[in-house]
Amino acid sequence: MIGIVDYNAGNIRSVELALLALKVEYRISKKPQDLASVDRLIFPGVGEARYAMKELKSTGFDSFLKDWAASGKPLLGVCLGSQIILDHSEENDVPCLGIVPGVVRKFPDSFRARGLKVPHMGWNDITYHNGGSALFDGVPEGSNFYFVHSYYLDPSDGAAITATAEYGMSVPCAIKQGNVEAVQFHPEKSAAHGLRVLANFCGLKGRA
Repeated sequence: MIGIVDYNAGNIRSVELALLALKVEYRISKKPQDLASVDRLIFPGVGEARYAMKELKSTGFDSFLKDWAASGKPLLGVCLGSQIILDHSEENDVPCLGIVPGVVRKFPDSFRARGLKVPHMGWNDITYHNGGSALFDGVPEGSNFYFVHSYYLDPSDGAAITATAEYGMSVPCAIKQGNVEAVQFHPEKSAAHGLRVLANFCGLKGRA
């Protein structure tokens, strides 16, 4: 059973539709206790870090997610969910969950002078690092994924980076620390390769 954390921070429906396409049994809830018995947990999200942290604290999901990560059970952060598992976000100077050491950084102001739009929005191919991850089994290096973000992951340990995308710089777009993985792109909006990533997380080898 796959759990989906619903903390009023968007893109829940698109994740749900992706799991329906994979014929995966799942449960969505706004209450941590409803997800305590699932086997794997997806932590999605879009929007602003301060609002997201406020919602997580008001629902108790902040401590639930920390305890889940410490338990050794699989956790996948997606987009905003990939960012706020780190220690801190430069978006309004917000302390985050601190599950993975690191900082969420704003794309440099110089990007606009170079003709690069912020947010970074659209399809970009990825390059694997540090041996990649089983999350990408069956996904060829150089595959395209869909991105929408103005901030990027900067984990303290570069060995945690499993994939990057090029957008004015080498942008970490997937990280792994033990049982915790996170992707900056939207797998649920990234066609067949995105479904493969979700299938791999769900333990459905070869099903996507």
